[in-house]
Amino acid sequence: MSNQERGVDAIAELATLAQISKVTIVAWRDLDDPEAGGSELHAHRIAAIWAKAGIDVVMRTSMVAGQPTSIVRDGYTVVRRGGRYAVFLQVFMEGLRHRAKPGEALIETWNGMPFFSPLWYRGPRIVVLHHVHGPMWKMSLSRGLARVGEAIEKLLAPPIYRSSEIVTLSESSKMEIIEQMHLSASRITVVPPGIEPRFVPGSRVSSDPLVVAVGRLVPVKQFDLLIKALVEVKKSVPKLQAVLVGEGYLRRELEMLIIECDADSWITLPGRLEDDEVVSLYQRATVVASASLREGWGMTLTEAAACGTPSVATDIAGHRDAVADGVSGILAAEGQPFIAALISVLSNNEERQELAAGALSVAAGFNWDRTAELAFGVLASEALRRVAR
Repeated sequence: MSNQERGVDAIAELATLAQISKVTIVAWRDLDDPEAGGSELHAHRIAAIWAKAGIDVVMRTSMVAGQPTSIVRDGYTVVRRGGRYAVFLQVFMEGLRHRAKPGEALIETWNGMPFFSPLWYRGPRIVVLHHVHGPMWKMSLSRGLARVGEAIEKLLAPPIYRSSEIVTLSESSKMEIIEQMHLSASRITVVPPGIEPRFVPGSRVSSDPLVVAVGRLVPVKQFDLLIKALVEVKKSVPKLQAVLVGEGYLRRELEMLIIECDADSWITLPGRLEDDEVVSLYQRATVVASASLREGWGMTLTEAAACGTPSVATDIAGHRDAVADGVSGILAAEGQPFIAALISVLSNNEERQELAAGALSVAAGFNWDRTAELAFGVLASEALRRVAR
């Protein structure tokens, strides 16, 4: 029996024990959303594996322009209704009208703005919280709306969620949740993400030094700082090439920055690529980089590691768990330390080879079936506690 089959069987057994036959996942965005990222991939992988275990899984998200309001994907149903912000109120009102039936359970994906599920759901329920948003509010919203977001995250939401069971992706994110939101450590479970099986080592690395970065082109990813850092690295690594993969509303601004830096001949922004194209880039890259300010987990870094490509990333919560510093990559502060780390890996082939071997070793420990089993275990435990009470 394969690891996948064992994981699916274990989830099915847990579902029977906890008497869970249907799970609704409420999330801000669907995987088909143009701005979908790690949070959406995480929800999709778990939903698909739970559905394979025989559970009726429904994901409730906001609308996606040009896409149908309901689809079936990999065994689970996606229902898309409500605009980017209206979805929160719609789900809240739907929750108030719906009385949880025996066998039903709920997963709330808290991605910045919460759905406040403790106020409207009375069945077994857990919350998936990837990370504290903190300074992301000011980077993404106007000053007034940012203050509202910060107040909700730091002041309003924590008391409401104090009795909720929370799943997060990394130990460093757990510490931030405890320290900044003052939620109880005993109610927070760390469940690391998995890695898609398509991420495997390739047969060749680029002949010229190649830096690859993958992510949404939004403020929190700090692609502007990465571009400026790459311009400085180019002075020491003349043959440097860079590919920044992703789409987002900062695209035009980043294109202009690249032109201003006279870097348009060696830094490219190809947009959102197909899966096999991303894998190919990871395999050919000398190093994968991330200058992100906030991450629940550096998914692109572990994906690249599975391809045998080391990383250089900012020393933040989430990155600290995705990257074994000095083993699978290098963590560095923004600015000169980050630049120096990139130059070191790009210029020293022996160091790069050692980090590549470490990256493969670290990546081997991540598996989506295990992730789905552990997350369902938290939900099943909550359901059993409710029965005991």
